[in-house]
Amino acid sequence: MSATLYAIGVGPGDPELLTLKSVRILKEVPCICVPKGREEGSSLALDIVSKAIDLKNKEILQAHFPMKKTKSPEHIYSLDAKWHETVKIILSRLNKGLNIAFITIGDPTIYSTFFYLYDRLLELKPDLKISILPGISSINASASSAAISLGLADEKIAIIPATYTDNLKDIMNTFDTIVLMKVHKVLDKIISILNELNLIDKSIYISNVGMKGEYICRDIRKLNKDELNYFSILIVKK
Repeated sequence: MSATLYAIGVGPGDPELLTLKSVRILKEVPCICVPKGREEGSSLALDIVSKAIDLKNKEILQAHFPMKKTKSPEHIYSLDAKWHETVKIILSRLNKGLNIAFITIGDPTIYSTFFYLYDRLLELKPDLKISILPGISSINASASSAAISLGLADEKIAIIPATYTDNLKDIMNTFDTIVLMKVHKVLDKIISILNELNLIDKSIYISNVGMKGEYICRDIRKLNKDELNYFSILIVKK
């Protein structure tokens, strides 16, 4: 029987938000592949999993992918080399008949590194068995913690990486709910736009959702900018 690669969304932080199926598969597989942004850093995804299952006797494959937002040829080449290295390691285990779980924070289909891996694996092994297990995204978890609806009836929802938007005013004017992800570096710019559009009081900031130190701020004028972090979301609900 051919081996299977499982892409598993482990949720935003709380191990109790893992699905029953994800926990079962994680217990069954002998290998777990863990993406990391820094070689010397820890993995939040693995930390979540370690609180749900026993990692003893599991082979942990660490995949390091520098999270630098640049399109320079040197960086692209470096990332391609890293992905190729990880692909070879994963295929070596799969070719031995070993199932592997590739774990990712949140959901594998929403801004996840998994699909860079997915395309490369299928190029080399088109008949590879891949099963994607959804996870609770920080988007859903944030809305739940803030007790707000993201959309009702015919309301339109936009999900935007905050650092990549040059037409935020147009988006704000077009959609009923706007979810801005990773706002920590551009919050001043976003607040200026929200003030201009009279939407400052329609905005909720959530950070570290599902983790220790989860924080919700319903008056973003009072945010301490020194305490902003990577795991931050701003929901604008008209």
